[in-house]
Amino acid sequence: MGSEPPKDADTPWTKDTAKTFENKAHSKYFDPCQDAASKSIKCLHRNGGDKTMCQDYFQAYRDCKKEWTAQRKAERASRGSGWF
Repeated sequence: MGSEPPKDADTPWTKDTAKTFENKAHSKYFDPCQDAASKSIKCLHRNGGDKTMCQDYFQAYRDCKKEWTAQRKAERASRGSGWF
C-alpha cells in the first residue's frame, strides 16, 4: 500500500478561519479544508491515480467539508443574520 491514512485534523472552522472567510473579497475562494484536499491529490499522484488507495483521504475531506458547513450554518443561525 502506497498511502497511509490521514491524521485527525482540528476543526476547520475556527475564529481565525471565520474571520478570514468573512473578510475575504467576494471574488476570492477560501477553503479551510484545503489541507485535506491537497493530501488527497498528493495521494492520487503517489498511487498513479488509483482512487481505491486514497479513500481515507477522500473521506477526511468530505468529513471536513461537512463539519465546516455545519459550523457555518450554526454560527449564522446563532447570529440571527438573515435576508431581512
